Amino acid sequence: MEVVVCKSYEELSRKAALSVAEIVRVKPDAVLGMAAGSSPLGLYRELIRMHREESLDFARVTTFNLDEYVGLPPSHDQSYHYFMNESFFQHVNIPEANIHIPSGTADDYESFCRHYEELIAESGGIDVQILGIGADGHMAFNEPTSSLASRTRLKTLAKQTIEDNSRFFEKIEDVPVHAVTMGVGTILEARKLVLVADGQKKADAMAAAIEGPVTSMVTTSAIQLHANVEVYLDEAAAAKLKMRDYYDWVQANKPGVD
Repeated sequence: MEVVVCKSYEELSRKAALSVAEIVRVKPDAVLGMAAGSSPLGLYRELIRMHREESLDFARVTTFNLDEYVGLPPSHDQSYHYFMNESFFQHVNIPEANIHIPSGTADDYESFCRHYEELIAESGGIDVQILGIGADGHMAFNEPTSSLASRTRLKTLAKQTIEDNSRFFEKIEDVPVHAVTMGVGTILEARKLVLVADGQKKADAMAAAIEGPVTSMVTTSAIQLHANVEVYLDEAAAAKLKMRDYYDWVQANKPGVD
């Protein structure tokens, strides 16, 4: 795992975006795993800038999003379909047919989730999965106690997640109680993981995920089991890391660094 602590949110977003962009440049038909939420927004803005100013081409890219609220149609302004379109997809040249986001209005969720897994496999698997982290250490909607071998499925949200996300809705009662989410096992099959986190509220969760035990109580801790992980944090999100000096030492002494 490579832990990169940055001076600002803008810096971490830029560095994370460069990592994703490198994969797209080397493999133009790359499969990207996308995450909704506030933390990846800066990464998406930087990818959009590179598309507009540096000819970063997404014409052959395929995407799979991590999750979606159950009960929200794509047109709902708090759905992740809407979020991703507003924040990224409408600004780049990914063909609409190549964009995959879990359905929040499926008739048969068991069949849909099985089909979503099949689509990922048929695409050749995810080359890089972008991740954020919840305040309690969950990734996607894999709440505490989720199996570390879990697959795409219907999940009941924890009360803390509902409370945390209520700021985006008129009232807490409007927050959906269920979501469709990629499982931890699905996420770990991506060839590379890029996790971004910022702010003091994420400090405890990041310390637990990076330096704590691998446990279903902190599902993001499963990234410790992956062979190719990059974590980009700002100073506030890195505040509780015990090995902070080592991470900085590694970055200062990487091959090719003067």
